Amino acid sequence: MEEINKEVILGKVGAVYGIKGWLKIHSFTDETEAILDYFPWSLKLGNKIQSVEISDWRKHNNGIVVHVSGIDDRDVAQKLVGSEIFVNESVLAELPDGEFYWRDLIGMTVVTDKGYDLGQVSEILETGANDVLVVKANRNDGFGQKERLIPYLFEQVVKSVSAENKQICVDWDPGF
Repeated sequence: MEEINKEVILGKVGAVYGIKGWLKIHSFTDETEAILDYFPWSLKLGNKIQSVEISDWRKHNNGIVVHVSGIDDRDVAQKLVGSEIFVNESVLAELPDGEFYWRDLIGMTVVTDKGYDLGQVSEILETGANDVLVVKANRNDGFGQKERLIPYLFEQVVKSVSAENKQICVDWDPGF
């Protein structure tokens, strides 16, 4: 049976930049320019998907702007604004054991080291000091909480991550 690769969203097309069809890019990678390490790009807007080739790029303020091959007009480029930028997951580097892409943690079940089910990771927030797991309870858990914010502090709070079991074990009081 053939393995189906997944799409990974790396960013979004922001606004048109200038009159020659350049585009501002909102990168979801840790370092803004790292989005340029992954190709080929596909752009998805609504149900429309198209592959694009980046012919040039440059830094602009805290972000980047890119030129898409074959698009030299502001009005044509405007049609790409709002598109998600995605690549096939096969182009991502394979991580060493014990390391994870944040996207791999989304959907994992979070349990305390005492076995209490806190819910599932719905998203991860970047706060500057440390990243935070947003954990949504699957039910009313008796503590009246439907959502918890748990700092991703490995060894201090996060005790283990099991990709096989899709589970994160934390040292966390369910009442908090």
